[in-house]
Amino acid sequence: MSNKIKDVLNGILAKFESGDIPKAVAISTFPLADMPSSNWSFLNRLIMYLSGTTDARGFQQWQQVGRSIKGGSKAFYIMVPRMTWRETEQGDEEQIVSGFMTKPVFRYEDTAGEPIKAKKPPKLPELPLMDKAKEWGLTVKSIPGNYSYYGYFNQTNAEIALATKEESVFFHELAHAAHSKVQKAYKDTANWTKEIVAELTAAALCNIVGKTSKHLGNSYRYIKHYAKKGHLSPIKACLKVLKETEKVLTLILKGENDDA
Repeated sequence: MSNKIKDVLNGILAKFESGDIPKAVAISTFPLADMPSSNWSFLNRLIMYLSGTTDARGFQQWQQVGRSIKGGSKAFYIMVPRMTWRETEQGDEEQIVSGFMTKPVFRYEDTAGEPIKAKKPPKLPELPLMDKAKEWGLTVKSIPGNYSYYGYFNQTNAEIALATKEESVFFHELAHAAHSKVQKAYKDTANWTKEIVAELTAAALCNIVGKTSKHLGNSYRYIKHYAKKGHLSPIKACLKVLKETEKVLTLILKGENDDA
């Protein structure tokens, strides 16, 4: 492993120790639209955010959008695959990953020139249960996204971010917030459990306080995906988290908080 790659990884570990990771993970999971970094790996987006920016590009990429690197600016490094060609048994050539190398990129803040036209986030409507989020001291904000992800809940910063007007997404993130309140060991809870509880809660809320859910098919596929990570069928996974889901719904709808 090269020294530069070691430096990159050690920098991330240092951020874990300092407690800077939770927000970075949330934002890195939800890349902004219309930027080269939207197509980067999760690790590289995490490196970018920990370097103090949400937009980083190579020297030529900045030139292509009319911006230049300010004098004295220092690059930070992301990891990219090293590709080579090999001959197959059929005599053809195929490209394979033979390892990794580092690539220098620069922050938007270290460039000057033409402004970048960012995609505007959606204007959020008056969503049901918004008052519950405010009661819990949560900030609900609108963000642009690439529509691979539609929102996130950040427990550390007490915020919900949405890139869609769909109330089902807001309910899903609100459920995460409620789950973090009723489950003392929320941070240590398996991710598949968190996601299924949130999606079940969102589906229920759509029928209780929102519109009749038009996303049940999507919800089932979502739950099926995460149930697989728990080595369970969708039905068994739902049954396993039913008690937690009931607590989450009770807290949202009635304000009762039973300790887990």
